Amino acid sequence: MSKIFSKFATVIADLSGKPATFVAAVALVLVWAVSGPFFGYSETWQLVINTSTTIITFLMVFVLQNSQNRDGKALQAKLDELILTSQAQNKFVGIEKLDEQELRDMSKTLAEKAECVEEVADEKAEAGR
Repeated sequence: MSKIFSKFATVIADLSGKPATFVAAVALVLVWAVSGPFFGYSETWQLVINTSTTIITFLMVFVLQNSQNRDGKALQAKLDELILTSQAQNKFVGIEKLDEQELRDMSKTLAEKAECVEEVADEKAEAGR
């Protein structure tokens, strides 16, 4: 069931991101708007667009979230592979599972290390002149 939904979500996410899909949606809204006078701008006429857009939006949340989750996991796996095959510290593998505070602390530590590395590089550049 999961594989079927993943394939479905991928196809729908790809289709929903195409310019032609956007143009089709705009065309449908325009057709709906132009049809207003024919239906006397009735409550039913308004209900059609409200209900349609609400249902589509509700379903798209799940489809797009599924696609985004898989993309994020795939990207994380690729980054983990790069970390493991490089001279980077293996402690970074799996950090996406840390809580918010732990990630902030690690980010702060890395920023401080980057600042130190930058200072050393600047000093070496000055000495080389």
